Amino acid sequence: MKSFPTLTTNRLILRQLRNEDVPDLFHYFSKDEVTKYYDLESFTEHTQASNLIQFWKQRFEAEQGIRWGISLANQDRIIGTCGYHNWSKEHYKAEIGYELTPEYWRKGIMTEAVEAIIKYGFMNLQLNRIEAFIDPDNLSSRKLLEKAGMKEEGLMKEYFFEKGQFVDAVLFAILKKEYTH
Repeated sequence: MKSFPTLTTNRLILRQLRNEDVPDLFHYFSKDEVTKYYDLESFTEHTQASNLIQFWKQRFEAEQGIRWGISLANQDRIIGTCGYHNWSKEHYKAEIGYELTPEYWRKGIMTEAVEAIIKYGFMNLQLNRIEAFIDPDNLSSRKLLEKAGMKEEGLMKEYFFEKGQFVDAVLFAILKKEYTH
C-alpha cells in the first residue's frame, strides 16, 4: 500500500491517526472500562497514546497492519479506532481489532466502522479470512461481530497472557465466500 486509505460511511470518516489525536486517544485509553478487555493497561501519560499512534504507523509502513482513527463525519475528533493486525499476506488473513470511547457505546458506531473495514479487507487487501479474538465475557463485542456477519468458531482456553494472567478467547471469523455486501 502506498498511501493510507481514508474510508467514509454514512456517519463516519475512518482516517490515519495523527499526533494531534493524542489527547483523544488518551481520553478513552485512560478509562478502565475501555481497557478491561484490551491487552494493555489504562493509560496514565499522554506519551503512551503517542507511542501507540507511532506503533500503528510503523505497522502500516511495514505492511503488517492498518489502524484507522474513527471520527464522526461532522467533526475531526477521534472517538475510537479499528483495523487489522496479525496480517498474514501469505495466508490471506488478518485479525480485526477495535475500541471506542464510552460516550459513543451502543449507538451503532462501531458496527458501521467494522462493516466498512471488513468490506475493505475483502475488496482491497485481498483477504480470504478475517478473524477476531474476544474475551468470552465481552458480550458487546460478541453482538458487534455477529451483526457484522462473523461467526463463532470456538473457545481457546488460556489462549492469551494478559495483565499477568492467562485468559480464554473466543474466535470469530468470516470468509470472503460468506461475505455479503
